[in-house]
Amino acid sequence: MNKAIRPAAWRYRLLVNLFLGIIAFASAANAHESRPAYLEIDETAPGRYDVIWRTPLNAGMRLPIALKFSEGVSNVTEPVVRELPDSLVERRIIKVRDSIAGKRIDFVGLQATITDVLVRVRLLDGSESTTVARPSKSWVEITGSRGLIAVASSYALLGIKHIAFAIDHLLFVLALLIITNGTVRLLKTVTAFTIAHSITLALATLGIVHIPSRPVEATIALSIVFVAFEIIRLREGQHSITSRAPWIVAFIFGLLHGFGFAGALSEVGLPQNHIPTALFFFNVGVEVGQIAFISVVLVFIRMVRRLVSGAPRWTELIPPYAIGSVAMFWVVQRVGAF
Repeated sequence: MNKAIRPAAWRYRLLVNLFLGIIAFASAANAHESRPAYLEIDETAPGRYDVIWRTPLNAGMRLPIALKFSEGVSNVTEPVVRELPDSLVERRIIKVRDSIAGKRIDFVGLQATITDVLVRVRLLDGSESTTVARPSKSWVEITGSRGLIAVASSYALLGIKHIAFAIDHLLFVLALLIITNGTVRLLKTVTAFTIAHSITLALATLGIVHIPSRPVEATIALSIVFVAFEIIRLREGQHSITSRAPWIVAFIFGLLHGFGFAGALSEVGLPQNHIPTALFFFNVGVEVGQIAFISVVLVFIRMVRRLVSGAPRWTELIPPYAIGSVAMFWVVQRVGAF
């Protein structure tokens, strides 16, 4: 009898541990710890450049990344640092002995992080270049204008990186997947969420609508709590508009999540001569990352259902309670930061 019970008990314990692991991982994770750093170099006179160097704060600590210019670059003014709630901004003026084209900038310490650095250079002749440095290649070489393709690839990769580490957005998508049954309903729900956050991402990034980031982040966490609660109600046999028409809830909260995406994009800004391209491909990157996440989750759910077929009904409450607990922790944390 004991031998027959042990395999089933092992499966139940595995299911519990898998979803409780969500709490341990997500509670310890900063929902936007991979926000990119940003370097802007603007030529104001021949051989003279304004430099803005912005590094995000993680748990109040500055990322250990330092700028290192190549030879022939010197300071006209010493760096002045200003601390913002979520980042440090350093400003200085530099001069370059010859042309800045071909000069190399190293980001010392970037290899030890999961952060990218977006580098934008504007020259007096109107040309502009946008480049991304990564932990695997922690330096850039300044060039002239790189055109649409370079801007598109840079912002698409930023979008993928952002959604991959935006744990709060992914937990919301996970909750939607759990409460949505059927392929058609799932497609309608995901499409509604995509359309909604694309609208507000564009409006906020272009400066048409502005909402303070801290209330937005707290409300995003609250939206996850709401959907988790709706999953619990559904498991108890109580139907609501969320379970009957999840695409409506996905659209409404998707508008809110779009402001969260815009907050990340506003930190690095948009290249003035390629605004539509950068905005479009950042959104494409977000969607690519989101689709990849959904695909992995659907495969995982199918595997778990096969593994624990015939499990007690109480195991169905593990995912929503785990997701809701993490989200409620974020609500308290973010409201406390006001």
